[in-house]
Amino acid sequence: MYRSLRRPTSRRGFMKATAAAMAAGLPLSSALRIEAMAQESSPTANIAGTSLKILQWSHFVPSYDTWFDAFAQAWGEANDVEVTVDHINTAEVPTTIAAELSAGEGHDLVEHISSLAQYEKSMLPMNDLLAEASARHGEQLGMCAANSYNPTTDTYYGFVHGYAPDPGNYRKGLWETVELPDGPSTWDELLSGGTRIRSEQGVQLGIGMSNEIDSRMAAQTLIWAFGGAIQDENENVTVNSPEVIEAVAYMADLFKNTMTEEVFGWTAASNNQLLIAGQASYILNSISAFRTAQEAQPDVAADVFFKEPLVGPAGAERALAHGHAVFNYQIPNYSPNSATAQEFILHLVENYYDACVESKYYNFPAWPDLTPELLVDGGWLDVDQFGADPPDKLAPMKTANDWTVNLGWPGPANAAIGEVFNLPTIPNMMARAATGLATPEESVAQAEEEINAIFETWRGEGLIGGGS
Repeated sequence: MYRSLRRPTSRRGFMKATAAAMAAGLPLSSALRIEAMAQESSPTANIAGTSLKILQWSHFVPSYDTWFDAFAQAWGEANDVEVTVDHINTAEVPTTIAAELSAGEGHDLVEHISSLAQYEKSMLPMNDLLAEASARHGEQLGMCAANSYNPTTDTYYGFVHGYAPDPGNYRKGLWETVELPDGPSTWDELLSGGTRIRSEQGVQLGIGMSNEIDSRMAAQTLIWAFGGAIQDENENVTVNSPEVIEAVAYMADLFKNTMTEEVFGWTAASNNQLLIAGQASYILNSISAFRTAQEAQPDVAADVFFKEPLVGPAGAERALAHGHAVFNYQIPNYSPNSATAQEFILHLVENYYDACVESKYYNFPAWPDLTPELLVDGGWLDVDQFGADPPDKLAPMKTANDWTVNLGWPGPANAAIGEVFNLPTIPNMMARAATGLATPEESVAQAEEEINAIFETWRGEGLIGGGS
């Protein structure tokens, strides 16, 4: 039986914590809600007197970090837990986690925006915690579960509390000039329309081919649309296929006709920056660039609209996307505060209504029942309270749960895929063909060799299946 072991907080403590939240930049309404949520938290273990050190990425919608830090501190104050939160650039998270695991000390709770299954043996299994969250909130979204589950070991190596969809972002005014006022719907239209926009107006597309996470996601989306995959459902490497070769050849054409060489040196922020500066006709990204543009470049923001994933040769059923950010918490085995970390995760999930709102609808919940207002007709995405014009500009994301799949689909988000996705292997496969350093066939064959070696290593560790 679950019961609260929380120590009561005085009215003075409540007011002090509320004032601290307001001093951090939160409005009174958010500060009061944070404190009310903290007072209502009900830990199921005696965590009083412990500490919790959290490491996570710097959110692409800064208001979320402001809210989260105050949220975590208020929970700590209410439960006699000393909480510290460290935010770093998302590109630095995997290496930082690896260094802490090697040292055997560091943060108690770590979060990345993609699956890091390769660290499974160094992390606390989350099976029981997932079961508890689902007992409280209903069924977890299948894609979120698949991004943290290893079927070979029957282990949840992480806990996904939410994700951000990865739609197309397009400049309506630019696409109107090439007779596509609603933006491109297919990869063929992206190439033909993007070519005209580049040649007639000098504005390029923004799809990277560099060692960063957005480039990897874009390449994976393209491969799926052409009918290919890095692995099959049984964890066998399938990257060297006619479909993947065709996708690589397409990317080479797209680069030559619509982009510049800067895409080979991009960071995860580069496509956002290009769009906000008014220099991109189309990017693959979450809504964060749009939210930033609303404040920094409102004229550009007014012209930015969204599209579901583009349809390729494989048809509408393969018009898929990985979550642009999949919020995956892991608890290192070395942590002496694992019970505290688990209680905090449950508290965050319990209050995902606020996480969704404070992220300006960037964070979609892993348990959809927590925010029914998000996806219903006439709900938050149809009537944006954060100034989208028209108010239903975000409506294409209402179907995101249908077209968002896990890393490594149609197989699981296993350790091998986790490592591949943390390396430049897939963007390099695209870039070699785009720059003429290799033919599409040669480039795919090289990628296959690299990926096979990674899969064999993890198969030897007993963490993935396949091999037949």
